[in-house]
Amino acid sequence: MKLTIIGTGYVGLVTGICFAETGNTVTCLDINMEKISFLKNGICPIYEPGLENLLHRNIKEERIFFTTDLNSAVRDADVIFLALPTPPGADGAADLAHIMSVAASLSNVITDYKIIVNKSTVPVGTAEKVMKILSKKLPRELFDVVSNPEFLREGVALEDFLKPDRVVIGTHSEKVKEVMTSLYQPFVRQGNPIYFMDIRSAEMTKYAANSFLALKISFMNEVANLCEKTNANVDMVRIGIGSDERIGKRFLFPGIGYGGSCFPKDVLALHQTAKEHAYDFKLLKSVLEVNKQQKLLLFHKVYDHFNGKLKGRRLAIWGLSFKPETDDIRDAPSIDIIEKLLQAGAIIRVYDPEAMKNLSARFGNVIEYAVNQYGALEDADALLIITEWSEFRNPDFDKISALLHSKTIFDGRNIYDSDKMDELGFHYESIGRKTITHKNNIHEEESTDNRSRRFLRVASM
Repeated sequence: MKLTIIGTGYVGLVTGICFAETGNTVTCLDINMEKISFLKNGICPIYEPGLENLLHRNIKEERIFFTTDLNSAVRDADVIFLALPTPPGADGAADLAHIMSVAASLSNVITDYKIIVNKSTVPVGTAEKVMKILSKKLPRELFDVVSNPEFLREGVALEDFLKPDRVVIGTHSEKVKEVMTSLYQPFVRQGNPIYFMDIRSAEMTKYAANSFLALKISFMNEVANLCEKTNANVDMVRIGIGSDERIGKRFLFPGIGYGGSCFPKDVLALHQTAKEHAYDFKLLKSVLEVNKQQKLLLFHKVYDHFNGKLKGRRLAIWGLSFKPETDDIRDAPSIDIIEKLLQAGAIIRVYDPEAMKNLSARFGNVIEYAVNQYGALEDADALLIITEWSEFRNPDFDKISALLHSKTIFDGRNIYDSDKMDELGFHYESIGRKTITHKNNIHEEESTDNRSRRFLRVASM
């Protein structure tokens, strides 16, 4: 089948490469000439495990092509996917300007029947708006508009696309059902379902799914905060409730809030949709508020530990992306935490396996960037763990002890065992678990020319 993907962002690029991998001829279109040039040369503009290898293979096999020319991209296409950004506006509603603009452009170049698929996450009623724009210049028999929301998780996007839990398609057209079934059949050979439904329900399904997962995360974060106050252990609570098959084990790990390209904007967009329909969606309002507070929880732990005296203190940060296995820092908790620490006068040195470049574009030389995880620790008063990359899970604790001024770790993702940290003599604060404190971590203040204070660590007794 001949496919066109309009937009080579995260969703568009993964979609195009995965469809090419199953033998389709795919043309990816973008207005960014530099990005298209990179892609033509096999250079992937985003980090996603395994994606660049598939890109190289499908370029070599001449199954995927890249262009900035709309006419040539859609001329022979059977199906056109819209994978365009829908960022939140000032009121939280999804901005549909890119989709509407492309729809208007398509109405000028389509000359034979096309299936136009909304792959972007869009509010209920968007497909109808696209149909209205296309209908201004095209007869109705020349197109069908379909909703086909994506359910990709950054870091495991290839697995999610190639082996989906389910495929959701919104259409009433039997012709469209036949084409879309043929297109997705290679991905559901093990029997996972393709659900056909009306377009509005398909559009709502994506927002409802992400908002429910965000709710689950926020609920568990609230439980974790209560565990700290009651001396309960959130790890045990998580195991206890996760074994209930009605609840499930996933999205119950407490931490410092969710971020990324999906959950924040989708929860906001569904909340705004509710407001537009005069419905007070109380649960969503709570999710937004809980996540906002949770993102700064680690900052408050650091602030309280140092009695509010953060000016001149050097702090190391491990992990910047909103989750492991991605370079995406959109709405990442690291941004909120770094901004608050800088406002308090702290000196920040960071390390992340993939997201350093993106963070540098935001903060520039206001913070320091280490070449490896241990380089971030030298002369630091504490280590903050914000993203749970695998390489942080089993570090050299002796090396950490030698590099830090004081054996102090603030773990925003609960990646270490509290008992082990106790044995090693660290001051260790995590989420929803007891704080480990040792008398060997004594902090005294002294003034220097280039730092307002320095910690003295007394040797373990």
